Amino acid sequence: MPTLQDLLHNARQTVPEPDVATVLQHDQPLRPTLIDVREQDEVDQGIVDGAVHIPRGYLELRIEQAVPDHDAPVVLYCAGGTRSLLAAKAMQEMGYANVASLEGGFNAWKSAGAPWSVPTALTAEQRRRYSRHLLLPDVGEAGQAKLLDAKVLLIGAGGLGSPAALYLAAAGIGTLAVIDDDVVDASNLQRQVIHTTDAIGQSKAQSAQRAIEALNPDVNAVAIEDRLTPDNVFDVIDGYDVIVDGSDNFATRYLLNDATVLRKIPVVHGSIFRFDGQVTVLDPRDDASPCYRCLFPSPPPPELAPNCAEAGVLGVLPGVIGLLQATEAIKLVLELGEPLVGRLLMYDARSMDFHTLRVKRSPFCPMCGEDGPDSLEGITYDDISCAIRPDITASVAD
Repeated sequence: MPTLQDLLHNARQTVPEPDVATVLQHDQPLRPTLIDVREQDEVDQGIVDGAVHIPRGYLELRIEQAVPDHDAPVVLYCAGGTRSLLAAKAMQEMGYANVASLEGGFNAWKSAGAPWSVPTALTAEQRRRYSRHLLLPDVGEAGQAKLLDAKVLLIGAGGLGSPAALYLAAAGIGTLAVIDDDVVDASNLQRQVIHTTDAIGQSKAQSAQRAIEALNPDVNAVAIEDRLTPDNVFDVIDGYDVIVDGSDNFATRYLLNDATVLRKIPVVHGSIFRFDGQVTVLDPRDDASPCYRCLFPSPPPPELAPNCAEAGVLGVLPGVIGLLQATEAIKLVLELGEPLVGRLLMYDARSMDFHTLRVKRSPFCPMCGEDGPDSLEGITYDDISCAIRPDITASVAD
């Protein structure tokens, strides 16, 4: 049977051991992917900035999720370089062609003054609760910490806000606020799943707050029993990282759009009608992102846009759209994947079809265009006009 020294000797025949200076000479994004193979209690004391943590015992199980390209450059490290050397040898045996072990490990990295930080440490209970997130290389402890630090505002605790609130709470969004001035009605329960029969006649915002707190005590649930108006909109939205728009009227949608354009807060917009729904992300931080007025310069006539009480809605439809909104909100918080910026996702429940339309920012948009206002002064908000100036056309590409 080979001894440890035999295994290390054999590994050094094929595994390069670059020093810290060699690893740092490559600027991002050309720098190799850094994989930390230490145990969790070691990582809690500090980790290389940008490194992916995969404990040695899980390396073979998870490395292909973190590094799917077997030809990509990878540098593994542990505390001193021994475990990572053996781990790199195991990766070579899996077919990885460009894997190395950092000479001296994390100790050498710190001694060289290279960038590292102490991650936000999750409690043992949080590690159990969010364990499925922690298994995802694109989330992990760092991503879960981002979720726990995030502040998300939900406009409405109705059909869209209900599923979005529940799943955002389950994901561990640290602060989750809900604004709604309505009360729970029996007719809501067919689709507004955050409320219960016992909540009929009670504030929707408070009912949602109770459900969020019961689901996840990590979440700071905030109930705002009010309606967005030009007088309070900035007080309500300031300080939030992402806003999920589940409003059911055009006046609120245009008001929210205009205020978030001015404050540069991303909005995940969703809407439903009978069997159809749509989702998009409006991100004023992105110069290419359209705003709501780019897509819909003015609201349709009331007779062409009846509400749920007038037109009806399939009860499960807002669940589908609300969960898509929650997904987009989480992606924005994690800066993960490709949010629906510049894309309008449309869903038809009858045919179970999803279609995506490319949507463009309009240079003539009265809000986000070059001549857009710097305040809400003089803008009217009702379901008839919501106008800044007339005769602006939508910019929707095929």
